[in-house]
Amino acid sequence: MESIFQHFRKEEQPFIEKVNSWVKEVEDTYAPKLTEFLDPRQRFITESIVRNSDLMLEAEGGFPDSERKRVLIYPDYYSPEAEEYQISLYEVHYPQKFVDMKHSQLLGSLMSVGIDRSRFGDIQIADEKVQFAVAEEVSEYIHVNFTQVGKVKVSVKPILDAAEVIDAKEEWTEEMHIISSLRLDTVVASLANCSRAKASSLIKGEKVKVNWAMIDQQAFEVEEHDVLSVRGFGRYKILSIEGRTRKDKIRVVIGALV
Repeated sequence: MESIFQHFRKEEQPFIEKVNSWVKEVEDTYAPKLTEFLDPRQRFITESIVRNSDLMLEAEGGFPDSERKRVLIYPDYYSPEAEEYQISLYEVHYPQKFVDMKHSQLLGSLMSVGIDRSRFGDIQIADEKVQFAVAEEVSEYIHVNFTQVGKVKVSVKPILDAAEVIDAKEEWTEEMHIISSLRLDTVVASLANCSRAKASSLIKGEKVKVNWAMIDQQAFEVEEHDVLSVRGFGRYKILSIEGRTRKDKIRVVIGALV
């Protein structure tokens, strides 16, 4: 166990233990295990651990190029079917002429009905159409109880035809950053093209998220597959860490959401 922990962050140890329990369950029962919706960093950890076993895994999020996906871990002789990911897609009906629906509003309202974030996948908004993915086991509860976003009355309808699913492709640009360390304040300073002091202020001001969690520690170190949001500057992905330069700087390829 210690050899696994040393490759990841200390705060990720509870999740690593959870993944190890999933792996052991599949090995002991010879039956597939379906996870909740995982973000890219969680999937990276899951894939890293499953690769060290004799098991296989696949992921599905319901939308093309989903960011959050459910992972199915299974024995190598097993052939998973699409319905085993147990994902329901819904479209939100609301007064489009009078309301500009935002991702954050919808997510907050979905969570306000009492369901954990891990039960929701992506939220897609395109051309006034709003859709979201949810774990099948809570879909009926959502269908009955999700009736309002802010002060706006809404209703939801299951999406049964794949042709109706939004394919809102995100555009990312890639750029090489040369930085002195992987500390969060150093990375934010490079992304925002500002001083370390300004970056520290953004972090202390709770304007920086890593993997959808608020991080207020300047010394927090980013890793591959982390997703960063810096309020007022944008959203970024750590695509790869390419090694060091002759001057011992770190080369990092970072994607920026257009």
